[in-house]
Amino acid sequence: MASSAAAGGGEPLVLGIETSCDETGVALVRGRELLVDTVASSMDEHARYGGIIPEVASRAHLEAMIPTLERSLATADVDLSEVDAIAVTAGPGLVGPLTIGASAAKALALALGKPLYGVNHVIGHAAVDELVHGAFPERVMALVVSGGHSSLLLVDDVATSVTELGSTLDDAAGEAFDKVGRLLGLPYPGGPHIDRLAREGDPTAIRFPRGLTARKDQAKHAYDFSFSGLKTAVARWVEARQDAGEEIPVHDVAASFAESVADVLTAKTIAACERHGVGTLVVGGGFSANSQLRDMAAKRCAEAGIELRIPPIRYCTDNGAMIAALGSAVVRTGVAPSTLDIGVDSSMPLTTVTV
Repeated sequence: MASSAAAGGGEPLVLGIETSCDETGVALVRGRELLVDTVASSMDEHARYGGIIPEVASRAHLEAMIPTLERSLATADVDLSEVDAIAVTAGPGLVGPLTIGASAAKALALALGKPLYGVNHVIGHAAVDELVHGAFPERVMALVVSGGHSSLLLVDDVATSVTELGSTLDDAAGEAFDKVGRLLGLPYPGGPHIDRLAREGDPTAIRFPRGLTARKDQAKHAYDFSFSGLKTAVARWVEARQDAGEEIPVHDVAASFAESVADVLTAKTIAACERHGVGTLVVGGGFSANSQLRDMAAKRCAEAGIELRIPPIRYCTDNGAMIAALGSAVVRTGVAPSTLDIGVDSSMPLTTVTV
């Protein structure tokens, strides 16, 4: 079932639904124009636990889905009957939350007689940049970094051709920040607090390790990331100072830790761009809000003659706009819709754009 707008040559109006973790996101995109992006977060409900509780997140999605959808439609002054296609996150993510979003999208697609597209959350983090900076050039590199993902993608066509060059082997960048934040006694989520402290510290004060950057790792893991060892190194450094009765220079620890993460992410990404002849880098995902990463990426891209595209922070965290953007790209390209019996996949491979 093809979208009426796409069939008629106009720009399709796509409704995007995102529920991979703790944000309920609903957005409307026409072509590459964002009409509305509405997000309801259950972050505060998880803060007391120091992490996401899937059951709590699932219930929050259930409660927020219809109000968030209604708010988006009202803000954009759009009736559901005007929607040409529905896109929803099918993975990766938490199974419970994913299931809530997929169920809502299926119900809407069935009731409205509209095509359904189950799309990849991580690729959506790259696709959302088209709403800000325009259509991608023929080939781009995408670094997607968040609490659950640290992925390096070669994008020849965001709707049909994505190659995963590397990913995290253990902790993702955002996950490592949250764990180090807990180690330093900071509130959850730790990322923004470490970022704030790091801006007042010395990034050269402590030389923390750079995972998977040794010569022996280059053949097999040239574009992979590992932050578990770094997290352990920070813990041991802090414990040694505590055992010695010394004060912990929290600002310098935060700055040195953040420097290590940004160094690895940007060095591997720039190397991948140069090896594959890519002149444009897109950085997305919640961790792309990190100031050290943004500053280092800007500096190294300028030195290498690579165009850097990073969406505003509001589009970097999980949101419906990223799913609607990817759905719009898929519809425009003419990809066949998903069936109404699609499942969700918590570990969906990053070479899968739609299911």
